[in-house]
Amino acid sequence: MALMIRAGLGLDPWDVFHQGLAERTGWSFGVVTIVVGAAVLLLWWPMRQRPGLGTVSNVFVIGIAVDASLRWLPAPDALVWQLAFLVSGVVLNAVAGGAYIGARLGPGPRDGLMTGLVRITGRSVRLIRTGIEVTVLLVGFVLGGSLGLGTVVYALAIGPLVQVFLPLLTVPEPRRVRPDAAGEPGPGAPVATAAPVAPVAEQPGTAAPAPAG
Repeated sequence: MALMIRAGLGLDPWDVFHQGLAERTGWSFGVVTIVVGAAVLLLWWPMRQRPGLGTVSNVFVIGIAVDASLRWLPAPDALVWQLAFLVSGVVLNAVAGGAYIGARLGPGPRDGLMTGLVRITGRSVRLIRTGIEVTVLLVGFVLGGSLGLGTVVYALAIGPLVQVFLPLLTVPEPRRVRPDAAGEPGPGAPVATAAPVAPVAEQPGTAAPAPAG
């Protein structure tokens, strides 16, 4: 995210919105990201979406990380370095997206908003996702956010890149123990029979039991 900001060639739709708000409020980019993430998370309540650890972490960690990165990351002047920053930012964003989705600890607030609206409206993911991102892009541009080549590159590249990284970074689901694996015999398994019991020898000094009758 910080690489794309420093590249100065345009941001992804949500970051155009964040940047526009930062321009209007005077807040840092990271603070705006945290505030918007928390506000979007509140929209989950009427949709009965359940946040996870990854959801809450997404709100705070991204904002803190982007402000920390912007403090030491310089803005390049040469176009070749601007393009390098842009490409690196898009690729690292895809890696981060694949990692947090693959961790199975809950979607980010913005992704959860999309899935919640898909569930309650019955509309397609493509329609809802496009509607949300076009809306925030236009509002962010009106507020003064940066729209440009980076916006187009991000829109075209992020989906295919996440598709590449997601299988590599997905945590496998825990295996469920089957009944036969837990010690219970499965169908067709041989049934063990009890071993014959050997007769007990009479102990010295004891009398044998008298016959009945």
